[in-house]
Amino acid sequence: MNRYDLQGRVAVVTGGAQGIGYAVAERLAASGAQVALWDRDAERAAESAQRIGGRAYGVDVTDTEAVSALAERTERDMGPIAVLVTSAGIAGANGTVLDYDPAEWRRVIEVNLTGTYNCCRAVLPQMRAQGYGRIVTIASIAGKEGNPNAAAYSASKAGVIAFTKSLGKEHAGENIAVNCVTPAAARTRIFDQLSEEFIAYMLAKIPRGRFLELDEAASMIGWLCSEENSFTTGAVFDLSGGRATY
Repeated sequence: MNRYDLQGRVAVVTGGAQGIGYAVAERLAASGAQVALWDRDAERAAESAQRIGGRAYGVDVTDTEAVSALAERTERDMGPIAVLVTSAGIAGANGTVLDYDPAEWRRVIEVNLTGTYNCCRAVLPQMRAQGYGRIVTIASIAGKEGNPNAAAYSASKAGVIAFTKSLGKEHAGENIAVNCVTPAAARTRIFDQLSEEFIAYMLAKIPRGRFLELDEAASMIGWLCSEENSFTTGAVFDLSGGRATY
């Protein structure tokens, strides 16, 4: 496992209690970062943080004021936040647009897109103050291609991609890199929200013929969080196993 130049950096990983978020948190901690897990499941986050020697905080990323307050608290507890990885997200229900519950649509957009906005907005003042920052947003291959029967999820992740491009350009002159990754599906608890038919559909679309491994995602994201990523910003890095070549 590669180590990166994160010694002494304070890193926040949202949705870090499990899945891709936890794999990233584990990699950042192994690379010397002080890691804070922000997760709605505070109990699970505490267990995960204990394993990597980090801290855990319970928060709903859709709550703008709570996220802002937590960014300030994290700075008091650990120091200025230098790295943010926004992994908190939900798949939402599957269904056609005509049959989709408007409340479910809003829930998916709020968590995946507005939650990303809330977290970036909360930590950026700390990054600007120290003249350094690395943000990695986690979108999805669905945000590039649009999956049928998953319009809310696809739209939310397409929004994350566009948001990342805008934010990266806004802060390009401040040594704050903002980049995005677009993973294909990985076997995490998010699969519990999906039908077997939809899981099979996703697998059939991956030329590699398998799902993404969590440590593969953590490896790419870990580098994007490092000081070695000193030039690229506002970019989208593919993790789709060949499904998207753009």
